[in-house]
Amino acid sequence: MRAVTQALANAVRGQRHLAGLQQRSQASLAARDTAEPTLPAFDHEPAKYTGPSKQEVIDLRKKHLNPAIMAWYKNPVMITEGKMQYLFDETGRRYLDAFAGIVTVSVGHCHPKVVQAVDRQNHLLQHTTNIYLNNEIAEYAQELTAKLPGKLNVAYFVNSGSEANDMAILMARLYSGNHDLIALRNGYHGISEGLLGVLGHSTWKYNVPSGGGVKHALNPDPYRGRFGNDGPAYAEDVRDLIQTATSGQVAGFLSETIQGVGGATPLADGYLAETYKHVRAAGGVCIADEVQTGFGRTGTNFWGFENQGVIPDIVTMAKGIGNGLPLAAVVTTEEVAQTMSRRLHFNTFGGNPVCSAGGRAVLKAIEEDGLQANSLKVGLSDELESLNSCSRLPIWEC
Repeated sequence: MRAVTQALANAVRGQRHLAGLQQRSQASLAARDTAEPTLPAFDHEPAKYTGPSKQEVIDLRKKHLNPAIMAWYKNPVMITEGKMQYLFDETGRRYLDAFAGIVTVSVGHCHPKVVQAVDRQNHLLQHTTNIYLNNEIAEYAQELTAKLPGKLNVAYFVNSGSEANDMAILMARLYSGNHDLIALRNGYHGISEGLLGVLGHSTWKYNVPSGGGVKHALNPDPYRGRFGNDGPAYAEDVRDLIQTATSGQVAGFLSETIQGVGGATPLADGYLAETYKHVRAAGGVCIADEVQTGFGRTGTNFWGFENQGVIPDIVTMAKGIGNGLPLAAVVTTEEVAQTMSRRLHFNTFGGNPVCSAGGRAVLKAIEEDGLQANSLKVGLSDELESLNSCSRLPIWEC
């Protein structure tokens, strides 16, 4: 009886504590709603906007653009100018940009180093094709591959992350002589027709035939996954998948090193090292999708895969590589790269002089502005980690 009484008393105290937390949370939200947010002073005056009104732009989009294109917010924001970490709308109102154009603007909007490099090249030569010689693409390839470890020293330049991943899969199949590919549930690598089958999200998949030869392994989610933060346990699922769902030989394994679209979710500790062993033992190559994680964004390393202590055979990159320019790349070893020489191959726009000049300027800005160190300094990973213990509790308890 005493135990029951004590349990009831504890329950009452818990309810009172919860109610108190909720009241304080609501009071805090009310106070925050009444306070006008302010941004730090910033020495930039946006140009006066003289284009069509917001409503006219909305009407033009509805009439002439792909209806699948969405606009955030019931009252969409119209962005007409950007400068470093800030965006400006048609009225001149300033916003702190925490989205960076779907994690693409890596060194700041209209960064002077990038603008100057692109402007200079625009006045010299905008486009020929990489069939002809030009110094920009050659020097850029040298500077970019110098950022990668091991034998990753050959670059193919394309225009988007989807193109890069398509090419990486083609390389893996050609080099290995195998067809089956291992990807991850909850993974995202683009939405071209060839990549629909690699996607690990129904959200992006159209109901069309796709995925020939692609097998999806368990998502090594350290927070909500079946094996918690036990990377080798998830890697064992890859080994089992190879043995039971393929001929025992695979073309390769493709994964992000931190899942972006899948919720900024890191891979379980030790996952890639063990998975890469299983894949290579089955004749496959290992592909690291660095489209969102590359170029110093994790702070600890320049590439996300370095945080797992591995060196892939192929690396794909886009988004932050060009700070908004249509630029992407596949970097691999000389041995894997040779497979592409079996047929004629080139990319009309990939690595054009303007994008190459911009890409080189991005590398310089990351280095000279200390942006990787800054990512480590201001990153939210530690703060987000501290919230993990209350992930299943009501928000006002966290």
